[in-house]
Amino acid sequence: MSGVVLLLPAGDEVSTRRPSTLWAAASVRTLGRRFERAGRAEGLATHVVHYRYRGWNGSEAHLAHDATWAAEEVVRRYGDVSVCLVGIDMGARAALRSAGHEAVNSVVALAPWLPEEDVAAPPEPVKQLVGRQVLIAHGTNDERTDPELSFRLASRAKKANREVCRFEVHSDGHGLHQHREEVHALAEDFVMGALFGRAFSRPVRDAMAAPPPLGLRMPLASGFGRSLRR
Repeated sequence: MSGVVLLLPAGDEVSTRRPSTLWAAASVRTLGRRFERAGRAEGLATHVVHYRYRGWNGSEAHLAHDATWAAEEVVRRYGDVSVCLVGIDMGARAALRSAGHEAVNSVVALAPWLPEEDVAAPPEPVKQLVGRQVLIAHGTNDERTDPELSFRLASRAKKANREVCRFEVHSDGHGLHQHREEVHALAEDFVMGALFGRAFSRPVRDAMAAPPPLGLRMPLASGFGRSLRR
């Protein structure tokens, strides 16, 4: 085993209900299968994180704690392997928040649910992202969580860590359904590069290298992934 992807499903802002196994896997199953096919030769393992509760639940940050627990489990099972946290919606927030675990080398945050900024509350932390490769993708028409919030978080993270990039999926909503194939191809490209050292595609390299705001407002081209060259 040479690399592990932990898939963090969507969640709720507040809920102490216990999610069903089917509910947890539904939002990340397709992406997980794609990673498995792409990383089969390298021995990639993928695991869906099953949360204790469906909600983030304020300062309890249950989903982030569950993500950290899962990273510990990876170390216990597989030893010294690199981990990529891949999250969607509230799972993306958990991925970003839990990136400080020593086994984590990269994060993919798709349509991250982030709290509205409040002058009375501290901003979402970014120091845990230092030393990690980070990809954020967000639909410009997302009505569930403001894409401007992920841009601001990426801007703060980029000041301390140049290996942060963010792609904007124009005209797409929160579920990123309209351009799902391109989003999944982007995630695959990034994960295979981060975990196994494969060359990133040109758009990812350009986004990483570009100074803010260019590399944090990189448009995801229609058809991305159809003719990628490694």
